[in-house]
Amino acid sequence: MSATNISVSSAPESYTTMNKDVEAIGSHCQFSYCNQLDFLPFRCESCRGIYCLDHRTEAGHKCSHAGAWAAARREKGGQSTTASQATSGKPTLLTATQCSHVQCKTLINTLTSTAVLCPTCNHQYCLKHRLREDHSCDKLTPVGARQTSSGVSQAEKAKTALKRLQIWGQKKQAAVLPKPKPSTAASRILVVNQLKKTAKGDDKVPAEKRLYLHVEAEANTTTSKLPKGEFWYNNAWSVGRMLDEAARNLQVENVNNRGGGEDQKLRIFHVEGGRLLDFGETAGDILASGNTIVLLRGVGPIPQ
Repeated sequence: MSATNISVSSAPESYTTMNKDVEAIGSHCQFSYCNQLDFLPFRCESCRGIYCLDHRTEAGHKCSHAGAWAAARREKGGQSTTASQATSGKPTLLTATQCSHVQCKTLINTLTSTAVLCPTCNHQYCLKHRLREDHSCDKLTPVGARQTSSGVSQAEKAKTALKRLQIWGQKKQAAVLPKPKPSTAASRILVVNQLKKTAKGDDKVPAEKRLYLHVEAEANTTTSKLPKGEFWYNNAWSVGRMLDEAARNLQVENVNNRGGGEDQKLRIFHVEGGRLLDFGETAGDILASGNTIVLLRGVGPIPQ
């Protein structure tokens, strides 16, 4: 064979050099002892370097800024938490206020000391002064309080109603008190017998102890679902117990046993007697069947 027939390539083909288009797909690991081409490389968030699967961790490539990414994330997370607390209305030192009690310096609306809103005076207090008697609630003007459309307070309404009932009672007293005439006594017996037919009450009360009364609720001082009615009560009951039962009969809100001031307490006005009855008096000693009692709120204690 002639030597001229053998063709020798001046640039033999290499099987170790990769095509540049293939190299453009991935990246070489930047770890100094690796330099491996990785088609799905990883980026370190601390030093911003590119690494292969084996050296993707900070410890794997001996990161020069180890922990920087975690610290930045903690700082950012703390700022977002503070901002979310401020916008969500959670108590912080930035929103802290002082207890409304005049002698208290406690900061409330904080994470360690919450505020308690008094539903009566609408002031905020610390836990020590949250009760009404602890901050003299009955002497305070409620926040946002405004007068009624007529500008008359509850106490003034109660006094006006009491005076009107006293005048009404005097007139009625002259009409219903027994007179030395047989016709008057007979008419009173007739009225009581008619009352017995329509009155309602507790069936457990013996018939001989029943006290039949006309019961009304004064509209200007209290609200009731039933304005008036006829009921019987035990003549051995105290006025206080009879008041509780009468309030239940007329469906009047009764807060006498919950404490509080006189502006919310119910009292009984005896029309024929022309006076307010004391809670401790016995009903049978001061009332008679056929009498009228009126429930009043906010008229104050009985004058001595």
